[in-house]
Amino acid sequence: MPTVKEKVSEIVQAQPADSSFDEILHELAFTRMIEWGLEDTRQGRAIPNEEMQQRMDSWRK
Repeated sequence: MPTVKEKVSEIVQAQPADSSFDEILHELAFTRMIEWGLEDTRQGRAIPNEEMQQRMDSWRK
């Protein structure tokens, strides 16, 4: 399993040569959010889309 430093390096190296600092930071943050979401799903901390839709609909009332 790659270390965090290796993962970050892979993400940075995969970016186009003319990427801005902000674009690279955005990609790193996006990747981290995906990892968090996948871990939440594995740990059972996610809810089905239908349930989320019902919750959102109730907020509008």
